[in-house]
Amino acid sequence: MNEPSENDEQLAVPVTELRPSLEAVLMVADQPLDVASLATAVGYPVDAVTEALLALAAEYDEQGRGFELRNVAGGWRYYTREEYAAVVEGFVLEGQQARLTQAALETLAVVAYKQPISRARVSAIRGVNVDGVMRTLLTRGLVEEAGQDAETGANLYRTTRYFLERIGVTSLDELPELAPYLPDMDDLEDELAEIAAPAPSPEADAGPAPAPDHHPSPHSGQGTEPDGGTEIS
Repeated sequence: MNEPSENDEQLAVPVTELRPSLEAVLMVADQPLDVASLATAVGYPVDAVTEALLALAAEYDEQGRGFELRNVAGGWRYYTREEYAAVVEGFVLEGQQARLTQAALETLAVVAYKQPISRARVSAIRGVNVDGVMRTLLTRGLVEEAGQDAETGANLYRTTRYFLERIGVTSLDELPELAPYLPDMDDLEDELAEIAAPAPSPEADAGPAPAPDHHPSPHSGQGTEPDGGTEIS
């Protein structure tokens, strides 16, 4: 019985699918990837991956795509073409200058003071679903992932260095204290007591029955102000 060769242990992916596999991996990469890492990811020899990368780069150039595949500092990554820099810059700057909505600001404040925090916890604090708002904050670079919760496995989020730059502080320790903006405990207890107190019954508010009307004379000077108010001198 023949022993399995090294080629038999290669990932069973047809050669025709090598290029799409590389494109898929490079599409989600947030930093340049060297050939060895790409070869491990797609299950092909390094030489085959190198040849495929060069072929892809030449193909994009020939087709005049808006992006190109570059080998920079020993790693491969997609970049937008220089001739379209003005279009990309306008798009990015427009998004950065747009004002955050009130919902986004409130969500960002919760993350800033409670980080690291899960998306579900932020939703619980605000009382609304924050999935869309969190995506906006992530896209704007104000919030980033910060690992997973040890108990639930949920993704945790924190503010970024860019967030600190935007609000003009160097660390989270410089964020203002929340205490001055919270209601005084005595006032809060009074409000809770008013909410918990039972409403008075209509009979208790009615008071004694009115005295019989003796129909005073029009010239007697008696009567009631139209608005029932009291004049203040």
